[in-house]
Amino acid sequence: MLMKEYRICMPLTVEEYRIGQLYMISKHSHEQSERGEGVEVVQNEPYEDPTHGQGQFTEKRVYLNNKLPSWARAVVPKIFYVTEKAWNYYPYTITEYTCSFLPKFSIHIETKYEDNKGSNDNIFDSEPKGEEEIEVCFVDIAYDEIPERYYKESEDLRYFKSEKTDRGVLQEGWIDSQEPIMCSYKLVTVKFEVWGLQTRVEQFVHKVIRDVLLLGHRQAFAWVDEWIEMTMDEVREYERATQEATNRKIGPFPPSISITENPLASVARNGPSSAPSTPLATEPPEFLSVPKDRPRKKSAPETLTLPDPNRRDSGFRLASIFSWGSTPSPQPE
Repeated sequence: MLMKEYRICMPLTVEEYRIGQLYMISKHSHEQSERGEGVEVVQNEPYEDPTHGQGQFTEKRVYLNNKLPSWARAVVPKIFYVTEKAWNYYPYTITEYTCSFLPKFSIHIETKYEDNKGSNDNIFDSEPKGEEEIEVCFVDIAYDEIPERYYKESEDLRYFKSEKTDRGVLQEGWIDSQEPIMCSYKLVTVKFEVWGLQTRVEQFVHKVIRDVLLLGHRQAFAWVDEWIEMTMDEVREYERATQEATNRKIGPFPPSISITENPLASVARNGPSSAPSTPLATEPPEFLSVPKDRPRKKSAPETLTLPDPNRRDSGFRLASIFSWGSTPSPQPE
């Protein structure tokens, strides 16, 4: 298990970001989806929690098969997806990811939003496990390097200026002088409980998550003039229409979207646990099982070499992990 805390500052208020986040997720999911691939919304419903109160529950499936490296496509089932479940009690959200093909893999994200510059060191009230401190990673949406294939001049915040809010251009050191400013705090736990691969895979996934957070938050501000005048009802209607269009775009094999207006009782669906949990299924699919009596070939490789996370062509596309329904993500070349 590898845990890191990410802090992403935005030239917005927490209330403004609530609208921008929903708009960005819906627009990006639709843009990145194609037939048989992309983000399918399974459920999007009001949800009531005895501790956190009124919120919104969403379940999404991110279909990824064509986005995998060629060596992975050879052994992964054709219908391969990541399940995202999110409980949004804004300004606090919980998001969990599991994988249809890797039952020992999971991601757990707690997110809190505050109107500050990322200065709250105790926002999660979490104590280090063992002797290791939780690494804190600051993400600069304007000046951190973004993979070249995702660069768009219109989304370069070093040159972008909002016409409707008059915010921007973001100069170097903008976090210290920007008003208004808010911070998205994300406590991310990655688990991949496979001996020999755990450390490498968990580090690789965190690299992908950081890239996803950087790109998504850049887009949220770069699109600010499109959503800044929306009300919550208007962005929810935009979200509904975009979700239905995205599901039609992906194709017929996933189940249709389910959206209700009535809040779910807290007992209707189990909320997330306070700590990350490994999915109940722990055994690999039958077609991957190796007979116990089969002798092992001495020439078989002892380890599996994963892509180097520092290479630009080693990207792996994940879902939206902003708390937010779904997110952008790197693809393999």
